[in-house]
Amino acid sequence: RRRRGRRSIMTSAAVLGLGFAATALTARQLILAGEAWMLAPPKLRQFYKGGFDEQMSRREAALILGIRESAAKNKVMEAHRKVMMANHPDAGGSPFVSTKVNEAKEVLLGKKTKSGVF
Repeated sequence: RRRRGRRSIMTSAAVLGLGFAATALTARQLILAGEAWMLAPPKLRQFYKGGFDEQMSRREAALILGIRESAAKNKVMEAHRKVMMANHPDAGGSPFVSTKVNEAKEVLLGKKTKSGVF
């Protein structure tokens, strides 16, 4: 009987030790992931700083939509949709900003005429 009892205690101690080790490693990974997340630059908070030019350029249009000047049509449309969802007048956004966002899309897609909107 004594041997069985010792084996049971030894097994319990081994399982308990493995449980503590697994918990410690998991906690370490969570801490490292949290630190990396806190140090990462927030992409959605990088807004276009500055006023609008009288005649919108491709550079300004790309800055407004948060994409590259040479972005593909589907990327332009996707970026336009995201920005418009956040700034649509029906959702409490500014009509002026939504007009500029639409103008930026037109400039990048090559549909913009030479006359300015405002």
